[in-house]
Amino acid sequence: MKFIVSSSTLLKQLQHIAGVINANTVLPILEDFLFEVEKNRLTVVATDLETVMRIQLDIEAKDSGKVCIPAKILLDSLKNLPEQPLTFTIDKNFGIEITSDNGKYKVMGENPDNFPKEPVADDTTSFNMTATGLVTAINKTLFAVSNDDLRPAMTGVFFELDKKSIQFVATDAHRLVRYKLTDVSCPKAESFIVPRKPLSLLKAALPDNEDEITINYNSNHLFVSHGTTQMSCRLIDARFPDYKVVIPTDNPYKLTVDKNNFQSALRRVAIFSNKSTNQVALSISGSELQLTGQDVDFSFEGNERMQCQYDGEDLTIAFNAKFLIEMLNATESDEVKMELSTPTKAGILKPTELEENEELMMLVMPLMLNQ
Repeated sequence: MKFIVSSSTLLKQLQHIAGVINANTVLPILEDFLFEVEKNRLTVVATDLETVMRIQLDIEAKDSGKVCIPAKILLDSLKNLPEQPLTFTIDKNFGIEITSDNGKYKVMGENPDNFPKEPVADDTTSFNMTATGLVTAINKTLFAVSNDDLRPAMTGVFFELDKKSIQFVATDAHRLVRYKLTDVSCPKAESFIVPRKPLSLLKAALPDNEDEITINYNSNHLFVSHGTTQMSCRLIDARFPDYKVVIPTDNPYKLTVDKNNFQSALRRVAIFSNKSTNQVALSISGSELQLTGQDVDFSFEGNERMQCQYDGEDLTIAFNAKFLIEMLNATESDEVKMELSTPTKAGILKPTELEENEELMMLVMPLMLNQ
């Protein structure tokens, strides 16, 4: 089998799917890309058994065939080659010879029959949304996903589908993000949990534009396709916690601050806070907000004052500054509003401006104040 492909086009496409491959895999074949050539079309597949990504590109080829090529050496060589056509020649023992303008490189491939089979998209339900809609939803929720493998339901983003909207929810038990799009209509009300890794890969592979993407799902898998890129992943088989019960219904105190000033002040004050809790206390009185971070063990302390708009009784409440900074990153508006009640009740953070078809609510649990 022989085919010709542009080195830079191949590299760009492979980089979209290379993230699927784990550094230390159970099976050596999982360190490979599966190349499938049919007429003038090349399909490349990468998998870690849970997530599968495939891309397609046009090439010059007379015959058809398959081969598994070790991913790392192929990527490393393509990164160091200038843009030029490359000729891949594969013999019957899966030996691969790559010929460039000035060189010849040999790699030993593997038998494609040993490559894991992809999940079959049968009995699926389908809906469409824009690429930017999905990318934005991932950006606004992924940071709040839990890393605790003992609570698998929280290690992914909860997709809640409805006939008139779609909601994305993520929580790690210390904070919670709910992002809603009202311009997506799904066939029926259903929900499932998508793991963190495939969502990170999608975020990198999808363009942030109005292109339409198709999402299919069944009881075990999610399938996403956009143009020549497709991804499928196994869904998390667990029950997502009933997050609605933790959202406070009555937080009467309203604090409005400039997002960038607040975020910068948090970053500066957090340097002086305890490294294990990142605790920063917010003392709000009238139109002044004071931020305090201290690490008693080292006698570190940082204080800053800033202007704010506040409607409520004087209050001192402490939060993990790292959590607040990440939540502020997920908002685009110039100002943010915090809804608070007592030092022991969750605070709610919302942007003051949003697009007409979206809603964003972020909740963060307070920390016990250092007395």
